[in-house]
Amino acid sequence: MKKLSLLLIGLIGYIQFAVAATTKAEADEAYQKEKFSEAASLYEEILQTQGESADIYYNLGNAYFKLKNTAKAVLNYERALLLNPGDADIRFNLGMARSKTVDKITPTAEVFIVTWYKSLVNMMSEQSWGYVGIFSFILLLIGVSFYIFGNRLWIKKTGFIGAVVFLIVTVCSNIFASEQKAELVDRTGAIVMEPTINVKSTPNESGTDLFVLHEGTKVFIEDNSMKGWKEIRLEDGNKGWVKTEAIEII
Repeated sequence: MKKLSLLLIGLIGYIQFAVAATTKAEADEAYQKEKFSEAASLYEEILQTQGESADIYYNLGNAYFKLKNTAKAVLNYERALLLNPGDADIRFNLGMARSKTVDKITPTAEVFIVTWYKSLVNMMSEQSWGYVGIFSFILLLIGVSFYIFGNRLWIKKTGFIGAVVFLIVTVCSNIFASEQKAELVDRTGAIVMEPTINVKSTPNESGTDLFVLHEGTKVFIEDNSMKGWKEIRLEDGNKGWVKTEAIEII
């Protein structure tokens, strides 16, 4: 009976996988036939039924880009990049979509080491950094064993140096994976979805208009405590309040 149950579970899993694969194939086919609206709907359906995927978000972004829906194209490229930050194609297409937006925000200057560190962390996803951490930890153990049990001086030296190097790699990989996970769990980035919004000085309609934003602009949520409103920050440091429905979380 137990074997039958396991067989049924495996069969159901296979059927679900086959259905998902077929749906993606249909979406890809619709895109190739330039039926971009249909392709977008199919990709959205896959995301709703099968969960997040960098590949599907990327394809969905491409479909919306072809439909000239800049806001949704940027949103889905950003979501794809969040899941796979090291993908050059995603970054390139996101740059293309951002070039179509009205607002050109100049980020505040960063210290070189901070920019370099962020680039290093974003070379790979959380999962990839996790694999690096596991692999380097295994090599660390091998290095330690060479140092302890090596019967020659050069073997002990090699083991010691290797152990130190792979200890550093293991620690850094775990730190980078932790930061990537934090980005996925605590999502503060958002995209302006309405054609034009007025950013207010206070979370109500009577607040002073500070500046105007247009669809496709990326913002960061600073305060999520007010019902119906969110305080946002731009990459240049400017802040203000917008209605919750005007933006969508990445």
